[in-house]
Amino acid sequence: MAEDVVRIFDTTMRDGEQAARINLNTGEKVQIAHALERLNVDIIEAGFPASSKGDFDAVASVAAEVRTPIVAGLARTRESDITAAGEALRGAARARIHTFIATSPIHMEYKLKLSPDGVLKEVENGVKLARSITPDVEFSAEDASRSDMDFLIEVFSLAIESGATTCNIPDTVGYAMPHEFEKFCAAVIAGVNKPGVIWSVHCHNDLGLAVANSLAAVRAGARQVECTINGLGERAGNASMEETVMSLRTRKDHFGADTAIDTRKFFATSKLVSSLTGVPVQPNKAIVGINAFAHEAGIHQHGMLCNRATYEIMTPESVGAPGTDLHLGKHSGRHAFNERVEQLGYRLSAEQGMSAFEYFKELCDKKKDVSDGDIEAFLLDRVLHLTPEGCYELKDYAVTVGSGGKPTASVTLAHDGLETTEAAYGNGPVDAAYKAILKILPFSPELAEFRIRATSEFADALGEAHVILRYKEIKAQGRGASTDIIEATVRAYVEAVNRLYSVAAAREMAI
Repeated sequence: MAEDVVRIFDTTMRDGEQAARINLNTGEKVQIAHALERLNVDIIEAGFPASSKGDFDAVASVAAEVRTPIVAGLARTRESDITAAGEALRGAARARIHTFIATSPIHMEYKLKLSPDGVLKEVENGVKLARSITPDVEFSAEDASRSDMDFLIEVFSLAIESGATTCNIPDTVGYAMPHEFEKFCAAVIAGVNKPGVIWSVHCHNDLGLAVANSLAAVRAGARQVECTINGLGERAGNASMEETVMSLRTRKDHFGADTAIDTRKFFATSKLVSSLTGVPVQPNKAIVGINAFAHEAGIHQHGMLCNRATYEIMTPESVGAPGTDLHLGKHSGRHAFNERVEQLGYRLSAEQGMSAFEYFKELCDKKKDVSDGDIEAFLLDRVLHLTPEGCYELKDYAVTVGSGGKPTASVTLAHDGLETTEAAYGNGPVDAAYKAILKILPFSPELAEFRIRATSEFADALGEAHVILRYKEIKAQGRGASTDIIEATVRAYVEAVNRLYSVAAAREMAI
């Protein structure tokens, strides 16, 4: 029997970014988009253009950069949302407008304050407008899994008559159980009974069932799955792309379906998304966790030595997990370095590649072994310039620490061509440096989170700092990397400050 093809609709840059404490800028979204293109994703949902100027610009940039996948922009059924999405997608080789409205009784009554007839009118007008802009229109019935079946069938039928070519059945709050969701999806598809329409599913993980429900929908006839790298998303997240795809591929006998995804790119893409969002991948995460192919128990190790299939139902190589470590050093050439950068999931311009290699050689003079973590750290911190156009630039810093006195820090920042230096005491060198920066700033952000880690197991590893600052209702993250841990933390703090300015400017807020 021929296998059916399931389309993979990635929403890492839209629903994934909606997760708390994630704020991707345009440069970061473009890096992720290129990684998804190499992964051979069918559709990339790049953002919600009407939600902010930053989201509009990011969707427009991704649409201009990505050529192979369809690029989608999300829109409510409102005219202003749909026209904004169409404008942002103007440069796309293949564009899709993804429009939605809620259909459950609780959402219609309390959120939309619309009657069922009012929702039907919104669906008709919104889908028709979207279809007038692009022939590829997807319609989603938000909170479908808690909607009345007869009404849902009426909504989808009207959406298709109005021009929708893909219809999405979301389990928006992760309420469904796999066995009942399979029956639910099958009943909707049969009730609408419109040949030629692609049925999609978008599941959330509130009860830990997003992947299971997505797979159940595939059994019911869905041929598009909406998911994210590492399962990022609102609340407990979305269906994990890597888990969904590998389940279909590993159990073709059960599903009779597969995807076009190049699964060998999963590991690198997962690491890239983790680095850019600042959200770590848990060690025991299926498919891409660092323990996913680790075997410690003696019985397991013995079985693996006899035959890998005793404890591995897929190989590390099939998802791009490294079998061996590649150590780069001062004698490594540009070709080996560029190949490693590509393996890590990054795409650099010629100018960025030259700059990266220079930083790499500079780092080799400071430490014997340069690990993958070191490379990723300086790519993000020094080469890709992923921070929005900075209001402040770190020019110099100095710290004094001794057993007999208070830690002291002096920091110099440049702003609008002027340099300002301040000094402060603290309960440690990092605290002192942060207090010195606060003296320079015209506002006082609160440090909401601070993490620091070594980029490898080596004693001379780079230190990578990650901070989250809060000011009023705005949160922004910052990263910094250096062989000097104090420099790394100061860089992270300054980047977070610049991001606060960027978000405030996008929201037209005073800071």
